[in-house]
Formats: sequence, C-alpha cells, structure tokens
Amino acid sequence: KEKKRHMGDTKHFCPVSLKENFVLYPGLYEHAAKYQEKIYYFSTSEHRDKFLKNPEEYVAHNEPIQAPPLRVCLLGTHGAGKTTCARQIADKLGIFHIQFEEYLQELILPKTKKKVGPHFDEEPEDDDNKMPILSQEDFSQTMTKTETEKSKQEVELTDEEEAIKANLMDNEVLPPEVLDNIVLDWWNKEPFR
Repeated sequence: KEKKRHMGDTKHFCPVSLKENFVLYPGLYEHAAKYQEKIYYFSTSEHRDKFLKNPEEYVAHNEPIQAPPLRVCLLGTHGAGKTTCARQIADKLGIFHIQFEEYLQELILPKTKKKVGPHFDEEPEDDDNKMPILSQEDFSQTMTKTETEKSKQEVELTDEEEAIKANLMDNEVLPPEVLDNIVLDWWNKEPFR
C-alpha cells in the first residue's frame, strides 16, 4: 500500500506512451524514474529520457490524466456474426465501429469500380430457354464488345491493392506491411483514436 501511494499519475503504465500514442503500455521496473517524490515506470529507456527532459508535459496538472478509449477486436470465421455483435457492442458502449472487410473494399473501390470477392462475383443465372440464338456474325461482334469492355475495366493496381484484392477474393493473408499501413491509422488518427 505504501508503494502504491508513491506511484505516479499513470500507476504502472508508461506516461509517455499514454501521452504520445494514447495507449496504455505497461512500464518496466528497470526503466523507472522518480519525479516530485513519485515513481514513474516507462516502457523503454528512451521514453524515460524523454520524460526526464520535460516531465511537466507528461504529468497531471489540474485534472486526472485521461485514459485511452476502449478498443475491442472481434475475430471469427466468415458468417459467425462478428459484424452483428460488433455493431451492438459499439452502440451500447458508444464507441466507433470499423467493419474491416468493408474498409478493405473502400480502399480498392476507386480502381476496381465494384466490390470484389466471392459473394460479389456471382452473376444471376440465365434461363437457357430465354437466351437469344446468335448467328456467327452476331457472336463475333458481341465477343469484340465484351473484350473491349474488359480491357477498359482492367486497371493497374499497386502491390498493396493487389494484396487487398487477393485477401478479399481468395482469403489470402495480408502482408504485415500492408496491415501496418491500414491499422496504424486506427490507433493514431481521428475519429478512430
């Protein structure tokens, strides 16, 4: 109890990680420092040095330090009900909801012009009885039009966009670099932060 009374405003969490990244990161005993008779723990020695250069920036003044918002990640197989549960949780807790697959679709939609994936590629089945009978001449004209339309639709995607498309189409794992580019925005930028 005596030890806890002398801990800093962020208790055993790193005040620099909280202030700069808005993340509660546990501090380590070996990276501790004392300021105004209180002990602060830091996640790295660099964070401790940064704190010691300007401690007033990282301590509470008139009001307590604000904790970061709650972040919840739901994982599960396709069709398990993640989106439904996540929307209900977000509504009840008043937090921002991100539908990951929809977000990926939005990233490549400007180039693909349509949503991609197994459930978006399905075309309605035509009834064979209603299909018109084409002569050889009509058939070749139709094929030429179709080939021209396809070549217009084919747009060059960047490596990142190709990886996203492969994930949506074939459920291939996103490379860590691509995932980092997407997820880091959710930790550092508004309205996600």
